[in-house]
Amino acid sequence: MLCLIAIANVSVYLWGSFDETSLSPHPTGGSALDTVLSVLAILFVDGRIYPMFAFLFGYGMVQFSRSRQGRGDRPADISRMLVRRNLWLIAFGFLHALLLFGGDILGAYGLAGLVLGYAVLRGSDRAVKIAAWILAGLVAAFAVLQFLSALLLAWAGTSESGADQMPEGGELWDFTRNIGTLGNGEDSYLLALAIRVGMWFVSSIMANVALAVPLCVLLGGLAARHLWIEVGPARPRPGLGLVGGIGIAVGVIGAIPQALQFLGLISAEALAPFAFLGLNQFTGIAAGIGYAALFGLIGTRLQQRPPAFLLPVAYVGKRSLSFYLLQSVVFAPLLAAWCLGLGENWSTTSAYLLALGVWAVSLLLAWLMEKVGHRGPAEVVLRRLTYGRRA
Repeated sequence: MLCLIAIANVSVYLWGSFDETSLSPHPTGGSALDTVLSVLAILFVDGRIYPMFAFLFGYGMVQFSRSRQGRGDRPADISRMLVRRNLWLIAFGFLHALLLFGGDILGAYGLAGLVLGYAVLRGSDRAVKIAAWILAGLVAAFAVLQFLSALLLAWAGTSESGADQMPEGGELWDFTRNIGTLGNGEDSYLLALAIRVGMWFVSSIMANVALAVPLCVLLGGLAARHLWIEVGPARPRPGLGLVGGIGIAVGVIGAIPQALQFLGLISAEALAPFAFLGLNQFTGIAAGIGYAALFGLIGTRLQQRPPAFLLPVAYVGKRSLSFYLLQSVVFAPLLAAWCLGLGENWSTTSAYLLALGVWAVSLLLAWLMEKVGHRGPAEVVLRRLTYGRRA
């Protein structure tokens, strides 16, 4: 999944090919291979990976509490640890945005953990289920309202993209490009920094206001209470395969309209670009949980005799925060305009090869770290800040 996160994030750095008439980060007008890769990312990656991690974030909160209780910590102490952990996640996210990447998601997770921590750990199953159903209903209602609004604009004849009023080089175009690429197209590092931080604040709050992250966190916590994807040969896994298959299929089907928009088969004049954002978000939740179920099922079946070539993938997972941050350490200096600026001319294929290369290096580094018994550096710092002297 960290490989897919690299693929999802690297397109934002292709600032030289940004299309202000589209809400997609993927450049248009490339080769046939570029187009195919972009469509595959829209169907399987965009808006599907972060919900999975939000689900596992909620799952991990319950695992954390259960583990600390097993060590004899009191519930009040565990709650304080989780509050510290979420606050420091927000701080990590802020530094990540400040220095490198305005699309950071750690802040949104930390905020969700602060708001929902009590419900995830102390709320009854019934209360959590009711809250989840309400949030799911609101997300679905938002998707419907967004689509109807786009239809209304199209009917009123006001769904023009306005591209003719934003010629390349104009101030409005430059502003749109800088926001759309999270500041990666800005030559000045300080101005890019300001854009990144501003976008991070907005996105961290809006990711929760849009309700997808809170919904996934609640569902993850509820699943963890019933050990839904715990690894262990003796524990039955009812529904993992079914949820994986249905969830991912729903995600792909829900992304088809955005793929058609990207291909130009649904024009901005016919329907506003934002028409399917809500649908994409709603079905992305299903896909994210589907991915969690799929990999939980695979992990369960491989637990007794895991293939040696897959072990580095697990080692990366144990250090996921460090290797998530490593991606930005590579992408930003190479591709952003304020440093080497290679993102001006790179294609989607080149960018995806870079993403795969960074992930491959992560596998090697994780394998070496596991051999010598080193945790990820970000995990060490977060652990120390969370546990204090207990570390």
